[in-house]
Amino acid sequence: MKQYLDLSQRIIDEGQWVANERTGKRCLTLINADLTYDVGNGEFPLVTTRKSYWKSAVAEMLGYLRGYDNAADFRALGTKTWDANANDNEAWLNNPYRKGVDDMGLCYGAIGRNFPKPDGGTIDLLRQIVDDLSAKKDNRGEILTFYHPGAFHMACLRPCMYSHHFSLLGDTLYLNSTQRSCDVPLGLNFNMVQVYFLLAIMAQITGNKPGKAYHKIVNAHIYEDQLELMRDVQLKREPFPAPTFHINPDIRSLEDLETWVTLDDFSVEGYQYHEPIAYPFSV
Repeated sequence: MKQYLDLSQRIIDEGQWVANERTGKRCLTLINADLTYDVGNGEFPLVTTRKSYWKSAVAEMLGYLRGYDNAADFRALGTKTWDANANDNEAWLNNPYRKGVDDMGLCYGAIGRNFPKPDGGTIDLLRQIVDDLSAKKDNRGEILTFYHPGAFHMACLRPCMYSHHFSLLGDTLYLNSTQRSCDVPLGLNFNMVQVYFLLAIMAQITGNKPGKAYHKIVNAHIYEDQLELMRDVQLKREPFPAPTFHINPDIRSLEDLETWVTLDDFSVEGYQYHEPIAYPFSV
């Protein structure tokens, strides 16, 4: 929580204005931010200075792990985060690769579970990683990537948090997640939860202990129509103590995640928060 507030204040103090061509808005922008989440000690990074919808963040990551490419599938899990990008993005609506309503194209989990090979066919990156880590193996390249420049034209959006590199030291699993672009008022509270959740759930299904998750943000920004709410409202609030995140211990495999797991298998205890803030969302 403190890391989130410190980064927001740093953007306000040190950021530079940059015009964003995709949205037509200016962003107060900072290059390079590093956040750390101690998953092994249960330090759940849930924002408390406004209500944070952690269930939607978990549902989105669960959809990525399942390889979903349709906003309707994400809605069925419990999140509407892909509705706008799939259906309100003018460039995507006119894209010949769009298959119809709610289609997201070849992005995020759809890439990670079916990464195209130059010589034909695909690789299930997540399956390889789970198999290696379950066998207590680490080849120094256990990387789940959603980034494929050759497929950008076939998706509604380039991936923002695009790489998750797992490392095993003994029986302790670590994670380095890299994010090329981050809407700090809206997206970061989601992304922090997702990085924490990803390490916690991967450690559980591979039979390892979670260590720390390291979250690298390259371009951290606040949109011009978000600045006043962040500066004059959210940063004026005192944070509450961190809550605790729980995962159903019966989740033991990737197949469990793919089949029967729902949001009912996750819970947060002791979450105190300030009133919601309606930050504008830029498509």
